[in-house]
Amino acid sequence: MEKKPLPWLNMIVSEPFYLSHFLLFFSYFVVRSSAAQVLSPENISRLLRWEIQATLAITVYTVVKMVKEESWEAFFADTLFYGKGLLLGVALIMDYHLAFCYFVGFLVLFVSTQQPVYDGLGNSVQLTPLQLETLLTEGNTSRFWLVEFRALCTPTCIRSSRLFPELSVIYSNKNLSFGIVDLGLFPNAAEKFGISLGVGMGMGQLPTYILFDNAVEVARFPEVDFEAKASRTPITKRLLCRYFELDRHLVEYLHGK
Repeated sequence: MEKKPLPWLNMIVSEPFYLSHFLLFFSYFVVRSSAAQVLSPENISRLLRWEIQATLAITVYTVVKMVKEESWEAFFADTLFYGKGLLLGVALIMDYHLAFCYFVGFLVLFVSTQQPVYDGLGNSVQLTPLQLETLLTEGNTSRFWLVEFRALCTPTCIRSSRLFPELSVIYSNKNLSFGIVDLGLFPNAAEKFGISLGVGMGMGQLPTYILFDNAVEVARFPEVDFEAKASRTPITKRLLCRYFELDRHLVEYLHGK
């Protein structure tokens, strides 16, 4: 019986973002073996202590994040970010030139590669702004439309790209439909729906979720004045369910209201 490759191994090999990070992290073992021949015993002992501490820290952090995070995209993003910091710290003990090289390497990867997004749609529909407006105004489709406005060039949208499709699988029905509008492809539509893209589409209000009831907006997350707040609440499936009362909508549909 032919064995299929492990999903995570296939992802590392096929995705430039993960492959390049894996190779850069793996290069530390090559550097470490060479450094053992030139560093003094005292520095080797100090480096070993730091390596043990870094390994324990990243292990604990990984376990905690694996439990708390709701998507693999967010888990990998956080783990890689924390791992980079630990690698730079350990490299700095060996030689500051090496730490600088790793810093430049991570900077090049940041500019040249992008973390892949979850490519499934679930029961949600990819829409253009014109298609969305048509569906809302026709009146012969679902009474409620929950729409995610996103741009897949922003880290926040990449991290949460899996949540909305998974919610659509659970909660979509004849009364509630799910749609996705990519403002990276249609940036001019942001003003129409009152969404701030921010500078260079790196910040702003993306992703934004709007619930329409017969073409009328009845709820939005985040709220329009969210920029006045000190920080933005992390997006989770539980938060979206509670905010848009998805359980109530599902119960009302099942009871035929």
